[in-house]
Amino acid sequence: MEAFTFLESVGKSKPRPVYVLAGDEAFLKRRVRAALDKLLIGDADPAFAVSAVPGDRAEWPAIRAELDTLPFLSPRRVVIVEWADPFVTKYRPALEKYVPDPSKVGTLLLDVKTWPSNTKLAKLVPDVATITCKSPSQEKLTSWCREWAKSAYDKSLDADAAGWLVELAGPEMGVLDQELAKLAVYVGDAKAIGREDVDRLVGRGRNAETFAIFEKIAAGRPADALALLERLIDQGEDPLALLGAFSWQLRQLGQVNSYLRSGLSPAAAMDRADVKPFTRGRVDALLRHLGRRRLDLLYDWLLEADLGMKGTSQLPPRVILERLVIKLVRPRAG
Repeated sequence: MEAFTFLESVGKSKPRPVYVLAGDEAFLKRRVRAALDKLLIGDADPAFAVSAVPGDRAEWPAIRAELDTLPFLSPRRVVIVEWADPFVTKYRPALEKYVPDPSKVGTLLLDVKTWPSNTKLAKLVPDVATITCKSPSQEKLTSWCREWAKSAYDKSLDADAAGWLVELAGPEMGVLDQELAKLAVYVGDAKAIGREDVDRLVGRGRNAETFAIFEKIAAGRPADALALLERLIDQGEDPLALLGAFSWQLRQLGQVNSYLRSGLSPAAAMDRADVKPFTRGRVDALLRHLGRRRLDLLYDWLLEADLGMKGTSQLPPRVILERLVIKLVRPRAG
């Protein structure tokens, strides 16, 4: 079953003992997992009902024991094996025995990149429980952007603006969602996002410049970072639009930091936060430069800057943005 089909029909679905999420579209997987949480445990606290284990560390006896443990304050227990390809390979015979005779109180969710349909295990899992999470075609992405802009951000997006957004930002749905979030903030009270808004905020030129600023921040070079920022503003870039461009990068760093604090390795934390391979070097450098104390403050600093630019501060937006960069670029304390 395609992820979009599942998300449209999940309200009529019944909980199943085994689910497979197959594919590499991280944004779709996050949406499907959120929908499954609601279906499987309702309003119960996930802390009591849901556990997740990396596939390279998961052991089938422990997984099976947890699946058979009675749930606490929840209708079911849910066990998620993340990045489960090596787990499936290692325990395929055990899984082939389990699927026909699963736990009565637990649900197993396998999050995999590949799931060949011709294997015995794949044939044992019903089609309605095998959810394919792959990026749709560009045409479908354009339609999805319009629908998502309305449902998630209450903004209308015409076909021309949506097509241009996909052209500039690429086919990854998580990136498109981040860009739509920035655009929604950028247009403020306006009901519609137009092509000119997309061009101003998502243009490749600005992205390259803001990436360069973050490279200077990671290297601890305040003069160079501020010089790049000043050049962008002097060229007519709106400080609020630049804050939007900064925001998604800093929020991603905040996500990685949160996963690190939960005990994941750096590589696993970046996987969960959907950090792309070609940006991991910069993200790793930023994590080391900022340190835990500043990483914990990122969301507060972003909120402070956003509110300040919208009227809570008497400082000019340019100065607010400069102060944020200085907080980020200065040497790590201690």
